[in-house]
Amino acid sequence: MQNIDAVFSRLQRSTFRQRFHLGAKERQYCLDKGAETIDRHAADFVAQRLAAALPGNDGKQTPMRGHPVFIAQHATATCCRGCLAKWHAIPAGQPLSERQQAYIVSVIHRWLVMEMNPPARP
Repeated sequence: MQNIDAVFSRLQRSTFRQRFHLGAKERQYCLDKGAETIDRHAADFVAQRLAAALPGNDGKQTPMRGHPVFIAQHATATCCRGCLAKWHAIPAGQPLSERQQAYIVSVIHRWLVMEMNPPARP
């Protein structure tokens, strides 16, 4: 696993990753549900869609929209095992440990917090 600060620094240089942002519906969903519930959703999605050594439909298992966590996964390269290997140094082909799953949820959480609290513009 990579240092989260280093990963976010690299993600900021990716044109593809930078195009993902929460829309009004996703922002409201986060406000309505709260961080604890959203983190639980993220943990469930990671466990169900990524944790297996060889997830079904890998590379296509994370929708591009429909839930704030899905958008965050694409923005943070936590959407498939290939992206996890490339961006986060989490090897493909073996089940994710609880520690690795918690790391992924923390990356998603951090991105969502950043999206919900953008810096003030001068």
